[in-house]
Amino acid sequence: MTPDELFRICNLTAAAGWIVLIFLGTRRWAADLVTGFVLPGILAVLYTALVATHWGETPGGFGTLAGVASLFTNRWMLLAGWVHYLAFDLFIGSWEVRDARQNGVPHLLVVPSLGLTFFFGPAGLLLYLATRAPSRLRRPAAVTSS
Repeated sequence: MTPDELFRICNLTAAAGWIVLIFLGTRRWAADLVTGFVLPGILAVLYTALVATHWGETPGGFGTLAGVASLFTNRWMLLAGWVHYLAFDLFIGSWEVRDARQNGVPHLLVVPSLGLTFFFGPAGLLLYLATRAPSRLRRPAAVTSS
C-alpha cells in the first residue's frame, strides 16, 4: 500500500468519526467509545507503526523547524504527522462532546467547535472553551466536607 492510499483511508476513517460525533454525539457510545477510544486508538496504532518503521530514513528531528521540515521530506513520515493530527483532533472533538454533556452545553452549540476542530484543531478547541465558559460560571461550586 502506498502512502497516498493509506492517506485516503485515514482521511475517510477520521471523516466517518467526525460525522458520528456531529450527528450522533448526543449518544453516549459515540463520543465515549467510537470517537473517543476506538478510532483514535486505531489511528494511534497506525501512527506508531509508521514512526517505528520509517524513523531514521531521512535526517531531521524535532529540535528545529528545519529539522522537522527535513523529517517530512519522507512521505511516510509526512503521513505519520498527518495521522497524528487526525487522531488527536478527533480525540479532542470527542472530549468536547463529553465535556459539553457533563457541563450542560447543548450539542447544537458544540457543533461549530467540532467543525473548527476538524479543520483547524486548536482554533476549534479555543472556540469550544469560549462556548462552555458561561456554563462553567453558572455551575455552583462543589461543597467540600471538613
